[in-house]
Amino acid sequence: MSIVIYGKDGCPYTMKARAAHPDATYHDVSKDPAKLEEMLTFSDGVRKVPVIVTNGTPTIGYGGT
Repeated sequence: MSIVIYGKDGCPYTMKARAAHPDATYHDVSKDPAKLEEMLTFSDGVRKVPVIVTNGTPTIGYGGT
């Protein structure tokens, strides 16, 4: 299974998502503009983190957000 998390350091929802998926690849979109653009392709332009992409299928938000 391939899991990629796009988020921001310090965001409590990003931290929860990373704790729930410790083997996921993580990208901090506040530090990498190219990864922000990549995230926006998965989120249809929605600027809300985290975006969790599991086997190519994105989920926006974590923990009820």
